Amino acid sequence: MANVSIDLQRHTVRQASAAASRSAWIDRLRVGLTCLVIFHHAAITYGASGSWFFRATEEISVPLTFLAAVNQAFFMGLFFLVSGYLAPRSLDRKGPAAFLKDRAVRLGLPVLLFGFLLGPLTVAIAQEPLVRIWGRTVAEIMDGTFILGPLWFPAALLVFSVGLALLPRTMHAPRPIPGFLSWLALALVTGVLALLIRQAVPVGATVLGFQLGYFASYVVLFALGVTAGRNDWLEALPRRGILLSLAVGAAALPVLPMALLSTDDPAFETGLSLAAIVYAFWEPLVALGAIAGLIALSRRPGLVSARARTRAAANSYGAFILHAPILVATSRALDAFGLSNGPALIVSVTATVTIAFVVTDVLRRSPLIRRVI
Repeated sequence: MANVSIDLQRHTVRQASAAASRSAWIDRLRVGLTCLVIFHHAAITYGASGSWFFRATEEISVPLTFLAAVNQAFFMGLFFLVSGYLAPRSLDRKGPAAFLKDRAVRLGLPVLLFGFLLGPLTVAIAQEPLVRIWGRTVAEIMDGTFILGPLWFPAALLVFSVGLALLPRTMHAPRPIPGFLSWLALALVTGVLALLIRQAVPVGATVLGFQLGYFASYVVLFALGVTAGRNDWLEALPRRGILLSLAVGAAALPVLPMALLSTDDPAFETGLSLAAIVYAFWEPLVALGAIAGLIALSRRPGLVSARARTRAAANSYGAFILHAPILVATSRALDAFGLSNGPALIVSVTATVTIAFVVTDVLRRSPLIRRVI
């Protein structure tokens, strides 16, 4: 009996240690990805190609556009991967009904809050002089204007969560981590799916607030995250697979600009042109390297304390929800001061990250708000 007790204690300690390790690297990843979201939208503000509430310049910056394209290739997909990775444990622990209730609160309520309140406020800040912002906001709210904006992510995640909860749970033995060639094949399949979807919904086109041209990778990575979560794949990615993935991602990086420069038809949004085909496959190959690299990097010990890391991670979702009006207000203020685009990009990102995380930290002192964000 004593030996059994000791074995159980050791098993419990190992489980607790694994859970703490998992929490640590996911915390780092969540904070980093939230900062990348803010950078992405600031990059569009100051010259990258893309859609955002406010643009400080109509000139397109090629370097910023390339940085934004690289970021677009992986950052939201990695959000879906992490969300899928965490979902099975929550679903198994709570059961389908409680899981969906929790998702409705955590995902659905912020979508409604932003759509009916913060979205109209952000548009008013972007388009109106200071003295008219409040009046425009109230008018839009009274008209029932709904603006999904960046909250398309929790809205899509809510749909994915419903699908996951409705799927029958099949029991099976733990599956071994797939080899590198399997990851590469999945990236290529994702490219095929993206190319097919973009024949109907081009890149940049929105359907009910969703840019479906990017959703091939989102669906694939969420499903991959669910499978990885059930089998603990991300806890033990082999070093060789990570290095090979990084090599593929790095090799893919220059291919897109080379393809765009070598063709007379650089339109990549839809169709079967060289640019469209290259872009559809370029994204998942870049994502393969970026995601493997960021997961490996996030698993390294951080420089901040566990308490600070946990606190920042707890505030990351709220910072994501709040960043749009803060970034737009900051960008407009810097624009009014006449700050040039380069310094303004740095200042706006730094200010928005700081304000969004601090405001969220204050708001989460309310138990009611903490229940949602």
